Amino acid sequence: MSKSRTPSITPWLFLAPFLVTFAVFTIYPLSQSFVLSFQQTFGPRSTVPVGFENFRYLFTDPLFWIALKNTTLFTLGSLCVQLPLSLGLALLLNRPELKGRSLFRLIFFAPSLVGLVFVGMIFSLIFEKRTGLLNVVIHSIIPQFPLEFPWLQNYVMLALIIAALWLYVGFNMIYFLAALQNVPGELVESAGIDGAGPWDRFVHVTLPHIMPVAGFVVLLSILGSFQLFELPFVLLGGSGPENRGLTLVMYLYNTGFVTGDLGYASAIGWVLALILASVTIVQRRISRKGEE
Repeated sequence: MSKSRTPSITPWLFLAPFLVTFAVFTIYPLSQSFVLSFQQTFGPRSTVPVGFENFRYLFTDPLFWIALKNTTLFTLGSLCVQLPLSLGLALLLNRPELKGRSLFRLIFFAPSLVGLVFVGMIFSLIFEKRTGLLNVVIHSIIPQFPLEFPWLQNYVMLALIIAALWLYVGFNMIYFLAALQNVPGELVESAGIDGAGPWDRFVHVTLPHIMPVAGFVVLLSILGSFQLFELPFVLLGGSGPENRGLTLVMYLYNTGFVTGDLGYASAIGWVLALILASVTIVQRRISRKGEE
């Protein structure tokens, strides 16, 4: 008997829940936001087609550039401070002779299990003037340091970087630890026998083996940093003084849900998506060249 060539519907039945969910919650919202980006809205039922006017205005909007600058500064802080510390902790906690390293790994990773809202509330107290823990501790060590130091008024971005550092340094450390587990120990030992010092062994043996994971962590940090919203929103109660804590996602939220212009908010969202897509493409090309 010849087998029927009629395609079976069984695989589609299994895929149906995902396909329906993906279409309703991803494809439809994306298509609607794309249409909205070419309209000006005055509430959910009043729209006026404006063509590319939203995008033209966006590139002359001073608040957009403030939000982009703040988001970029936070991203650079995450890359230049957070990731080197994560790698340093991973190298330290990967040493077999270190006693209690499993406990230390848990301690450093634990903050990443805490919600962003809770972190924002805690650090809003830590950065308080006079009674804040950070000012009190620094003042006790350096008496010249003022108790009234205005972290959340004049040094907003630094405060956000410190809060994110506490939250994510252990999370990224786990990725680096996993990568370090795959570095061949015999290569490290051979390099040591050949006279290579700790720095040479790290640069010429360890670093090349962890580069794929390092590239992934860099990309993950950039994508997460550009989507920053909850932490400054809770920590500052909004965009902060003189919009020093305004981020791209917060500006999108304010435009769409506070001001009510969903069209302009959609345009901001699509520009943000293009920025992240560009970063991803550049990172992938750099990673491929490094592998070659």
